[in-house]
Amino acid sequence: MQAMNTFGIAAVAQQFVRIEQCEQLAVVRCDPVLSGLPRLVLGGGSNLVLPDSVPGLVLQIALPGREVVAQDEDYVYVRGGAGENWHEFVQWTLELGLGGLENLSLIPGTVGAAPIQNIGAYGVEMQDVFHQLTAFDFNSGQSLTLNKEECCFAYRDSVFKRAYRARMVILDVTFALPKAWQPRLAYADLARTLAQQQIDAPQPADVSAAIIAIRQAKLPDPQVIGNAGSFFKNPIVTTAVRDRLLTHYPQLVSYPQADGRYKLAAGWLIEQCGWKGKSLGRAGVYEKQALVLVNRGGASAAEVRALASAIQADVQARFGVELETEPVFA
Repeated sequence: MQAMNTFGIAAVAQQFVRIEQCEQLAVVRCDPVLSGLPRLVLGGGSNLVLPDSVPGLVLQIALPGREVVAQDEDYVYVRGGAGENWHEFVQWTLELGLGGLENLSLIPGTVGAAPIQNIGAYGVEMQDVFHQLTAFDFNSGQSLTLNKEECCFAYRDSVFKRAYRARMVILDVTFALPKAWQPRLAYADLARTLAQQQIDAPQPADVSAAIIAIRQAKLPDPQVIGNAGSFFKNPIVTTAVRDRLLTHYPQLVSYPQADGRYKLAAGWLIEQCGWKGKSLGRAGVYEKQALVLVNRGGASAAEVRALASAIQADVQARFGVELETEPVFA
């Protein structure tokens, strides 16, 4: 499974089934051997750290499909199969002249994985444009539709990372893209890039192109250097904690949240601890972005976990802030 995870870990599955039609899931559920195995649902393998040997059954979701399904006075509704490449799906919506997903350009993974992680970037989260999804329930053997409330979205979180993690397999996702589109340019890097390009009234495609350029400059290409993108969530702290840290670290990077708390830049915290560009075994911290852990060549899940734990310990010791990992350790 080395080619099926962006970290490039040479993992081997006990059992493996590629799902290209929804009906296959019902077959798996009724199979006397496969139905009793623990399940790991695999999309693009971009938010996952695999062990060398994966016990149980790996289901690779490769369900295709892109379509405009409806529209009303305010929105155009587009649906993507769970196996569709996320970035290619975003670009397809832009080619249709639809805005809403452009800030999420170039995020690795699949359409079906987007709700699980509630992916987000540059001031936009997937839940902001989410309408509904269809999922297969291994408990009942039925397909059902879940709305935003039922998915329990939170910062890089959803019910699919918790109660429904092994129970549900996402089949497709429908997004509500606004007809009255407005650009989301709150992040300084994005506004600066558009200003440098002398784009005063950006269209969705302009925003997407700017974000692609920013991400390519900061983040490693998984085809060249194995990685899982941002490895740690940006911690959210109280105003009191943020003010305490500002007293000692005036350059602290933080962003106010709607609930009065502050989101800290995990990459800045890691960099201050001296980890940027450093390695531990065959796993390391990317030279251009401390938030990204990379595979220097032949790294194992144990080495990645050891590096992540060392970074977490140092950040906790220096700042009193707990870092939580984004990727799942299978």
